[in-house]
Amino acid sequence: MTKLSDTQLVILSAAAQRDDRNVLPLPGSLRGGAAKKVIGALMKRGLIAEKVTDSQTKADAALNRIWRNDEDGDAILLYITDAGLAAIGVEPEGGDSAPTGADVAPSAEDPQDAPAEADPAPKARTPRAGTKQVKLIEMLRAEGGATIDEIATALQWRPHTVRGALAGALKKKLGLTITSDKIEGRGRAYMIAED
Repeated sequence: MTKLSDTQLVILSAAAQRDDRNVLPLPGSLRGGAAKKVIGALMKRGLIAEKVTDSQTKADAALNRIWRNDEDGDAILLYITDAGLAAIGVEPEGGDSAPTGADVAPSAEDPQDAPAEADPAPKARTPRAGTKQVKLIEMLRAEGGATIDEIATALQWRPHTVRGALAGALKKKLGLTITSDKIEGRGRAYMIAED
C-alpha cells in the first residue's frame, strides 16, 4: 500500500468522492507554496494528473476550482488517477477519466456555459480484495462492529480518516448503511446494517 501523509489522504479521499474526480477544491488551510508542494508530490507519484480544458476560466485562489492556466489561458484542472484511487483502496470504475471543460465552473462573464445538472445518484463501486477498505467492511460486519479507535489501530489510520471512509467510501460510494450503538465499556461501535 502506498504511504501517504494525512493531507494527501484527505485530498485523494475527497477527489474520489467527487463524480468528476476533481482534486479541487483543496482543504481550506492548504494554500500557496504548501499546496504546490503537496500537489507536486502527488503528481510525481502519478496519483493525480493535470487536464487542460477548453475553458478560459481564470484560476482564482478564492474559488479554488482551477489549478492554473496554461500559456493560452486555458484552465487546467487536477484529477485523481486510477493509481490515486488504488492508493486509497478504491476500485476504479474504468480508465483514467479526466474531467472535461464542461466540468469547470463557468466564469462570471460566461453564464450560458453553466454546467448541466449533476447525475442524481453516484455509481456504486466494488472494493478490491485485500485492501484496507475490505478490512474495514469486515470489521463493521463482525459481531458487535468496531469503534473508531479499534478501526484506526487495525488499519493504521487517524480517526478522521476512519470517519471519512465511513461517510464517503462506504455510505456514499458503496451505498452501505452504517449504524452505531453505544456499548458499555467500549464506547460507540459502528456496524453495517444488513438489509
